[in-house]
Amino acid sequence: MSFQNADLCDQFDAEVRVVEPMFRSFGGKSAFHGPITTLKVFEDNSLVRTALEGPGNGRVLLIDAGGSKRCAMVGDQLAVLGVNNGWAGIVVYGCIRDAKAIASMPIGVFALGTHPRKSVKKGVGDVDIPVTFGGVTFTPGDVLYADEDGVVVTGRELG
Repeated sequence: MSFQNADLCDQFDAEVRVVEPMFRSFGGKSAFHGPITTLKVFEDNSLVRTALEGPGNGRVLLIDAGGSKRCAMVGDQLAVLGVNNGWAGIVVYGCIRDAKAIASMPIGVFALGTHPRKSVKKGVGDVDIPVTFGGVTFTPGDVLYADEDGVVVTGRELG
């Protein structure tokens, strides 16, 4: 499906929730969409690996990392898992690393920025719970659309 978020906002304004502008695109795909799976973690990416090791089936992994800019939640190895397991994209309310490698991969990756330090590995966090940041509450199963104009979320597939 080809889409532009500006057009989705024009056509479905009452249905879309627009995330505050905060993300940069790092992946090889600058536009992606799919139903979301959520993670709520803080400076621990153990659950990120677990999620990306499973089948993506065209979904988007939405990681609420608390907006931390003290370490990276996704690097090139995890992005490769996302590509190999059929994830449409990854959105990180936090940082990534290995940006140059990730830019060459056929997956969408949005994040607040980059950080060279890896996260801790304690296995702490929550999976598939509603999370809120950027003025939007994200519920597992919502459909996320990301492109050059930003990120929008809705309760159903549009178009």
